[in-house]
Amino acid sequence: MTKKKANKDVNTLGDALRALLMGREASTQEDICAALEKLGYEINQSKVSRLLRKVGAIKVVNERGQTVYSLAREPAPPSMNMPIRSLILDIVSNETLVVIFTSPGSASMVARVLDYNQITTEILGTIAGDDTIFIAPKSIKDIQRLTEEIRGLLQN
Repeated sequence: MTKKKANKDVNTLGDALRALLMGREASTQEDICAALEKLGYEINQSKVSRLLRKVGAIKVVNERGQTVYSLAREPAPPSMNMPIRSLILDIVSNETLVVIFTSPGSASMVARVLDYNQITTEILGTIAGDDTIFIAPKSIKDIQRLTEEIRGLLQN
């Protein structure tokens, strides 16, 4: 039987993992499982392993000299052969906006792809920073459909 997360949305699990990694306390994947379970998630080591790869976690030595999991301060720049999906860290939405988190320095390029496809999507406009893109929909009535449309466009 596969374990499922308890009453949490997938983006919230990613946020919880990122917050945990920023604390630089977890030295094993089992530590991460235990910490996430304390937050109400039912998760196993193999899922943690996949999530760590997805968020680009690395092992570092913290200020107490312990080897722990953390988020890279600056990921390696993408090679010219890498697809655009490799620049996307996460795509989330609420009732009014879609937000895309990218590798540092990639938001403008990803936003340009979205703006180029604006006529065929439900996107009104984008605002890109260094590693974050805010997307305003033409209508907030079906924000979930727009989110999935963006995922399909960027992650194929």
